[in-house]
Amino acid sequence: MKLTSKKVKEYVTWRSNQELRQCPDCIAAACNDMAIKYNNDFGERLNAKELMKLLFFNDPIPSLHTHSYGFNMRTGRNIIETLKMKYYEYKNN
Repeated sequence: MKLTSKKVKEYVTWRSNQELRQCPDCIAAACNDMAIKYNNDFGERLNAKELMKLLFFNDPIPSLHTHSYGFNMRTGRNIIETLKMKYYEYKNN
């Protein structure tokens, strides 16, 4: 499932009572890129929405073992930091 800026806005509004302060276009692009990367590299069937949920709400992705006992593991921290870097790459271009 490809993530769009509209879907980002709708999901964050639905899940949180706070206004989205980040650029939804950049978030969607970063999550879509990472989903493609992980699907190609690891053969995982991830969608970009799962990555967005990890980034914003710290929701675990069981197939990537991002959490253990509710805490981020190295994989989860790496994915979050990579998503942040990609977001700022898009935002600064």
